[in-house]
Amino acid sequence: MSEITFDDFLKVDIRKGTILRAEPFPEARKPAIKLWVDFGPEIGEKKSSAQITAHYDPATLVGKAVLAVVNFPPRQIGPMRSEVLVLGLHDADDNVGLITADKDAPDGARMC
Repeated sequence: MSEITFDDFLKVDIRKGTILRAEPFPEARKPAIKLWVDFGPEIGEKKSSAQITAHYDPATLVGKAVLAVVNFPPRQIGPMRSEVLVLGLHDADDNVGLITADKDAPDGARMC
């Protein structure tokens, strides 16, 4: 594991958002779901592709609060341009579960 400085950490902009829409993403190389996430008035709505199909169905994701890195450059994933990196953790079976906020916070709130 390589070390970073606190200033390096502060460069990563992690925000809370709410999933507005979720759809299957059959065009992705690995099973994934397309997400549209609202990060509030400052950042707005952003798209992401998330490999979370083992634990989530698109219909159950709308309204879910998530954390995401919002200052990475966009990435082309198949026909979709992913604008943010939604954060998750691998479980014992190597499937991803989403990281969510424990307490309510407004969309766009920055992780500190």
